[in-house]
Amino acid sequence: MTDQELKSFLDEKYLLYNQPRFIETDPISIPRLFSRKEDIEIAGFLAATIAWGQRPTIIRNAHRLMDWMGYRPFEFVTQGDVEKFDRFGDFVHRTFNGIDCRYFLLALREIYRNEDGLEALFTEGFQHSGSMMEGIFRFREKFLSYQPEIRTQKHVANPMKGSSAKRINMFLRWMVRDNQTGVDFGLWKDIPASALMMPLDVHSGNVARKLGLLKRKQNDWKAVDELTSRLRDFDSEDPVKYDFALFGLGVFEKF
Repeated sequence: MTDQELKSFLDEKYLLYNQPRFIETDPISIPRLFSRKEDIEIAGFLAATIAWGQRPTIIRNAHRLMDWMGYRPFEFVTQGDVEKFDRFGDFVHRTFNGIDCRYFLLALREIYRNEDGLEALFTEGFQHSGSMMEGIFRFREKFLSYQPEIRTQKHVANPMKGSSAKRINMFLRWMVRDNQTGVDFGLWKDIPASALMMPLDVHSGNVARKLGLLKRKQNDWKAVDELTSRLRDFDSEDPVKYDFALFGLGVFEKF
């Protein structure tokens, strides 16, 4: 395909899959349960954190987290004694366990009480350099500054060490991209969609390679940068909209 044909193909698939009817089977269904900004952010961040493996399991375990918070994540995280976090000691999602979950809740408590929340933290990191890579890294430094166990640190991606940061990039897509179709939220106004990076996973990576959009074989940050740069050729203002196209082609069409 020529570049114009490829762009038209991806635009068609983007329009097909960027639709609310696909929300039910996607982790974004968890923050979509809420209307309060802070509830959406916390629910979205936790759902994105455990978004690897089978999607029904991801959604079931994310609902479990919300249920234990009384479906009031912001109130639960920021109010009352921290001893209530102990109930999450039995939580397990793949390698993310109760130790990790309890630390995440403690870190979110500090961030919303003392750092003006997740939006302020990511925005400050991004605006420091204009780079989403550094924005994620600076967020990671703050998030892991409350003395986590070593095992917990691997659950916050570090793009400076080559991680694709798929789940954080997905969360950022949810928060930043506009809400015109009722899928992403468009809550954060000071990070432009043009700066977002692709949430690269096995499905989108394989499809991107088949379409000639990605040459790098590893799904690491260099591949994220290569693919996002290529997609900016098709839409410089909103390159990660093609996440819907590549993921939909891989998961729903087995492209």
